[in-house]
Amino acid sequence: MGITERREREREEVRRKILDAARDLFEKEGYDKVTMRRIAEAIEYSPTTIYLHFEDKDDLVRALCNEDFARLLEALSLIPPAADPIESIRQLGRAYVGFAVNNPNHFRFMFMSTHHKDEAHTPEDPGWRSFGALLDAVKRAVAAGSFKPVDPLTAAQVLWMSVHGVACALITMPPEQWPHGAAASDLVDQVIENGIRGLLARPAKG
Repeated sequence: MGITERREREREEVRRKILDAARDLFEKEGYDKVTMRRIAEAIEYSPTTIYLHFEDKDDLVRALCNEDFARLLEALSLIPPAADPIESIRQLGRAYVGFAVNNPNHFRFMFMSTHHKDEAHTPEDPGWRSFGALLDAVKRAVAAGSFKPVDPLTAAQVLWMSVHGVACALITMPPEQWPHGAAASDLVDQVIENGIRGLLARPAKG
């Protein structure tokens, strides 16, 4: 390994330490209470080292969010393509909740932490592309006549909010805290079907 490659590897290792320490501190202490100096102390580096990798705390948070949304996009991308757009919507919903349940700390940071995001999102952002998978499926369902002639973006937002709500509940509420009993074993599927049912062009049979 040459000098350049070694230095790049060492730089990436330091960057990884910074990101891991920042995520841990943000989760434990909250965004507002954590400073760049606090992160530097956690990994026993000088604050100057942190600024060699990230412009400021918001830049660091953006990097963390991009990593997490990239993980979500990867999870959604593993879904086999379905010819039926409604089946695609079902699969995306299950995968979304599955990602939340399997990665609760990442999911909390992505959606349930207070941090500043002043920049506009772009079509290249993994978060944008993740939602785009659902939006594309809804557009296909409308074009095929399976869904009512609704605005696809609004419909996709409604479907997302449904599964997002159940995902948040499943990772934050212990079974004993659910009202009148633990969540139903098929709760996720029921939530997904309920959202789809309201958009169908024709009433579901059965």
